[in-house]
Amino acid sequence: MTENGIATTDDTRRSDYTRTALHGLRAAMDDGIDVRGYIHWSLLDNFEWVAGYKPTFGLVAVDRHTFARTPEPSAHWLGALARAGHLTS
Repeated sequence: MTENGIATTDDTRRSDYTRTALHGLRAAMDDGIDVRGYIHWSLLDNFEWVAGYKPTFGLVAVDRHTFARTPEPSAHWLGALARAGHLTS
């Protein structure tokens, strides 16, 4: 099992980072590494002890005033990838 993610306000960067990480994971699997799962960190923007709510890790943005949750484009991209069952360029 492995996990990764990136704190960024640029959701395009989140998708690119995750795509690159998954290509690396695929290469490790091709080299014989036994990978049983992948978890993206994190589903929701969360509280970080050192930085509070400033870093935005989430595939789903959280409005701290209304508590509304809004899926980021990266969430839709990762969902489509999971449904397809394979990574394309």
